[in-house]
Amino acid sequence: MLRVGLTGSIAVGKSFVTSIFSDLGCHTLDADLTAREVVLPGSPGLEAVAQSFGRDILNDDGTLNRQRLGELVFADEEQRQKLNRILHPFIIARQDEIMREWEREDPQGIGIIDAALMIESGGYKRFDKLIVVHCRPEVQLERLMLRNGLSRDEAQARINSQMPQEEKQKFADFLIDTSDGFELTKKRTVEVYDALARLAAKQ
Repeated sequence: MLRVGLTGSIAVGKSFVTSIFSDLGCHTLDADLTAREVVLPGSPGLEAVAQSFGRDILNDDGTLNRQRLGELVFADEEQRQKLNRILHPFIIARQDEIMREWEREDPQGIGIIDAALMIESGGYKRFDKLIVVHCRPEVQLERLMLRNGLSRDEAQARINSQMPQEEKQKFADFLIDTSDGFELTKKRTVEVYDALARLAAKQ
């Protein structure tokens, strides 16, 4: 199986691109789903987080209180890095398990994991190829303001807290620009799919 990482900054259209790959027959996984799975009640991931951040981050029913944890980590870069260091090994292990399942079912297939922090965490190194989704900065800003109901300054602050788009593009085997709407994005995604399919056939 060809293992492909897909990443990009906030509000650049990763989910739309991933949905096209899924429609084309690729196995796809949004890393956010794995991140939620590894902190389900009773999981080793949740236990590790509770030991580090205190039992206050748990609700009475044993589930994670995301709002309380968010308040602890989002205002404090050091705490956020600590949380990432705890959870990334669990997330990566679960993703690798899912990719092995895909490979057993479909050895010549294409498996795509969509994750925002793939480059920052070093997780991209596990993949055969890396796709970086991007768009023009003004398009990204408008999309984020619209999607999250943010002011221009709030949206820009969120964008500035991430690795710059140009930096991410340097890591890419394939680039998909979503600046000019759905049709052109779909056309480019199909082109990338065709290239990946040729590589997968040689596996």
